[in-house]
Amino acid sequence: MFLKKLEELNPELIDFAFDLHKTGQILPDTYVIDLDMISENTKKMVVEAKKYGIELLYMTKQLGRNPIIAKEIESAGIENAVVVDYREAEVFMNNNLKLGNVGHLVQVPKMLLKKIIDYGTKYFTIFSYENAFDLNEAARSSNKVQKIILKIQDDKDDIYPGQVGGFTLKQLDNQLEKLKQLSNLEIVGITTFPAILFDEKKCEYEKTSNMTTIKASKDIFNKHELNCSVVSLPSATATKSLKLIKELGGTEGEPGHSITGTTPMHAVKKLPEKPAYCYVSEISHSFKNHSFVFGGGYYRRGHLKNVIVKNGNEIEHAEVFPLDNSSIDYYLELNKEFKSGLPVVMAYRTQMFVTRSTIALVRGLHTSNPRLVGLYDSQGRELPKGVK
Repeated sequence: MFLKKLEELNPELIDFAFDLHKTGQILPDTYVIDLDMISENTKKMVVEAKKYGIELLYMTKQLGRNPIIAKEIESAGIENAVVVDYREAEVFMNNNLKLGNVGHLVQVPKMLLKKIIDYGTKYFTIFSYENAFDLNEAARSSNKVQKIILKIQDDKDDIYPGQVGGFTLKQLDNQLEKLKQLSNLEIVGITTFPAILFDEKKCEYEKTSNMTTIKASKDIFNKHELNCSVVSLPSATATKSLKLIKELGGTEGEPGHSITGTTPMHAVKKLPEKPAYCYVSEISHSFKNHSFVFGGGYYRRGHLKNVIVKNGNEIEHAEVFPLDNSSIDYYLELNKEFKSGLPVVMAYRTQMFVTRSTIALVRGLHTSNPRLVGLYDSQGRELPKGVK
């Protein structure tokens, strides 16, 4: 999906990825991440966000919940993280990283609420009155007042399977007064997901139908004399979409894939953010004129189509056959036959936290000092010495 853009905009990453494989510093099934490019991409978004008064909360699930990457993003200007789930919250707390929003995609289990409140997060996102009640009890026991954002989801909204949850407009209207009575919670705003998506036909970011629900939610807040100071409009947050967030009345965005230059628009347009990762594998064996490469990092929504295979100084492109949804990615099948042991580089949309891959962090690719700075698992833990 992103291979052509990677070749065009960050060929240094491809070259160094091949070198890391050749010198035995990494094994197949490794994502190689360009920390310097992540920093540059982040800085560009920060400048644009300030222009429109948009608060940014960064997300790292697609990069394996990695604390080093998180610190790189913080240094580049985005102070707080939005964590995808409570497991990611634990990783961030263990690494003394700042939490900005917990609970947006996955609610927090009751037994972990107090720990997160004591640690501190700017916002909790809440799906129901029951979740709010439990959070209020935890906040009261910690003698804190916690700011919360309500996720709104109505019948006609665009919702991804596995991400269902939130207040319907009817529930919001019926329960807002009761929510206001919870002593240790401060309701500050609303959110939906996805608010913005890439329209392939128009080749532009467009609002989703969920924005109709957001507008109605604001009206309900006004009806109940409640200030809606935070309007969080995540999905496809990038330099190119920040103006749209502002036009839609949003106050907050959550850049994730844009940090690595890998939103769907990045695959077809030259945008301010540049690609910052690639995936490295190796030819394992061949069968009936097709070669098979080691898997482990495949993501079913990744739109993986092409690879680069290096044989000495020669570079050859090949196609990847789609993997059946019922199969585990032990191997990926190519449409050509290559010698066993040759390195393979790919670039596609991923969610590293759901893989079994190694994460290799590199610096200095665009200077005279390219180097590997660390190897991590897909959950943000540094690998033991000698493990690749």
